[in-house]
Amino acid sequence: MRNMWAIAKKELKIYFSSPTAYIVISLFLLLAGFMYYVIISNFSLLSLRAGNNPYFSSHLSLNQSVYIPFFSNAAVVLLLLLPILTMRLFAEEKRQRTEELLFTLPLTNTQIIIGKYIAAVVVLTVMLVATAPYVFYPFFITKPELAPVLTGYLGLFLLGASFISFGLFASSLTENQIVAAVFSFAILLLLWLIYWLTYVTSSMGGFLRFISFFGHFDNLSKGVVDTADLAYYVSFTLVGLFLTYAVLEVRRWWR
Repeated sequence: MRNMWAIAKKELKIYFSSPTAYIVISLFLLLAGFMYYVIISNFSLLSLRAGNNPYFSSHLSLNQSVYIPFFSNAAVVLLLLLPILTMRLFAEEKRQRTEELLFTLPLTNTQIIIGKYIAAVVVLTVMLVATAPYVFYPFFITKPELAPVLTGYLGLFLLGASFISFGLFASSLTENQIVAAVFSFAILLLLWLIYWLTYVTSSMGGFLRFISFFGHFDNLSKGVVDTADLAYYVSFTLVGLFLTYAVLEVRRWWR
């Protein structure tokens, strides 16, 4: 455990002593904040128009009209940005030939992988927490449901954690950070596109929805916590970490 935390601290120091973490966090806040502003501005306009129509006004929901679209859009932003966050974790070690030194230390592959994974997850957590001021602002002026907002954040965290595990795998395959980011983005984009295929096919819709990240995210963004969705994200995260472990094992063996 001590070795994992040592690696995590080292990676966090690298993140925050270079522009990478600041750029990724700033871009996430900028894009997510802009989307939130557009969504809530549209909701405010609808609320004003519904003032003279009690029936329409009674069907307006802050959770349905603001938070669900916001979390869905934030998930797409994570898909775009997290490959940038993870691209250097192993690729840079390989490029600078520090990977050989890492392998000679009394560290297991599991400790190395988990340590780097924890560092990236900490940055993800900072990104999500930083959105709280504007996401929770409506709670001071109205009374939306709290549970769907919390489960929406849980969904974003689990989704981002899964993305990071596959970003680690992509980074372990190459010494080129750009290649690692593009490969990671391609994997995540494919899983996103699979989700959209569920709307155009009926024969395999259930299966495609099951294997897609975003099919399981929908329930959490709506306030529904299903153990099947939680198990899915944990399983996919473990798959990404296992693939990374397999790559490192092969590299140790050929060293």
